Amino acid sequence: MSTDGQFDSALDLLRRLPPSSTSANLTRICALAPDLTEELLSSVDQPLEVRRCKKTGRDYLLCDYNRDGDSWRSPWSNEFEPAIEGEDEGAKPSERVRKLEMGMGEAVDIYRELYYEGGVSSVYFWDLDDGFAGVVLLKKTTPTGKSDGGWDSIHVFESIDRARTSHYKLTSTVILRLSTSSDALGDMDLSGNMTRQIEQDMPVTDDSSHIVNVGKLVEDMELKMRNLLQEVYFGKAKDVVGDLRSIPPLTEANREKATHQEMINSMKR
Repeated sequence: MSTDGQFDSALDLLRRLPPSSTSANLTRICALAPDLTEELLSSVDQPLEVRRCKKTGRDYLLCDYNRDGDSWRSPWSNEFEPAIEGEDEGAKPSERVRKLEMGMGEAVDIYRELYYEGGVSSVYFWDLDDGFAGVVLLKKTTPTGKSDGGWDSIHVFESIDRARTSHYKLTSTVILRLSTSSDALGDMDLSGNMTRQIEQDMPVTDDSSHIVNVGKLVEDMELKMRNLLQEVYFGKAKDVVGDLRSIPPLTEANREKATHQEMINSMKR
């Protein structure tokens, strides 16, 4: 099988396996097909990992956008951990883009505390020929106990400079997982992901405008996706449970359903 065929098959397989086991299954596929490792890691969204910056003592999130080999760049210290030996110290943003990255990182950290009341956030920027790009990461997990859950949001954007405006393209992915196990409720596993994309031109007066514009796009997108997840995941789960579990006697429920159908049929005549 060609490399392209193997890659397509791997993505197809991951889509059919439980979303809660994406990381473990991705590791197994990479072990079977090492040549696909880089491409799969950059294409498949998986729950974010947390690491503590040795220099500042602040937590940050790991992703493909701050990775160089087996090292990850801390957004707080701008240094790779573990350090990269040799002349190549790893890919880092320019001075201007690094300043934007720091400003956006502090803004997102405030947003995380206000909206999530905990969790971890990280922001990474990099240079483009006609602008810059970046990723905003947010992670929140439930306290350790009988239930296990987490929210991971990944917002990748690019900003293309134009006269007095910038063209923003945002691709957002949310990974949601909820599971619980108890004698009273039994086992439940609700997990999956959702991806949405938007493009928009917004006015720019100086570099600080980028922080405001990107922040607004991310905040609006997260609100929309939270509402969609509430309707799709929780609303559908409620409907399924309601159909499976009947509080009134089944004979009474069937009688009401027959009466309702009879009324509908009479209206069609």
